Amino acid sequence: MSATYKAVVNDSFEFSMPGDAIKTLDSVSETKNKVHLLQNNKSVTAEVISKDLLNRTYTIKVNGNRYTVKIENELDALIAEMGLSLGTDAVENEIHAPMPGLILEVNVKEGDTVSEGDSLCVLEAMKMENALGAPRDGVVKAVHIATGETVDKNALLIELED
Repeated sequence: MSATYKAVVNDSFEFSMPGDAIKTLDSVSETKNKVHLLQNNKSVTAEVISKDLLNRTYTIKVNGNRYTVKIENELDALIAEMGLSLGTDAVENEIHAPMPGLILEVNVKEGDTVSEGDSLCVLEAMKMENALGAPRDGVVKAVHIATGETVDKNALLIELED
């Protein structure tokens, strides 16, 4: 079974694509942020202008035109459907588990400096791996989890200093 991804372009157009279809794209990386694609016998050059990894939002230029693209996976859709999404103006000092799961990785320790979007830990929930990112720049105040630990929904995982 393949994951399905949704791309929302310029807050106007919505596209769904199975992960298997993404793997079949014929692409060549020209530079770190530039990719040349062949799709349906058409040549396309795509360049990543900016990226917000935490929100999975990218500004790309395709054949000279700029687009803002938000990428969502099945877990994002489920989290939104369950009403667990946070507002963008929320200032967070605590990272909580969005759903029950197993901690696969802990990437930080107390005292580490993190930047917005840095992966703090990986939570496996519903057979999907979820990288939980830093909501803002800061310093890790406390880590309340360990690799291999099972956590409940809303469990406190990591705290950032004020």
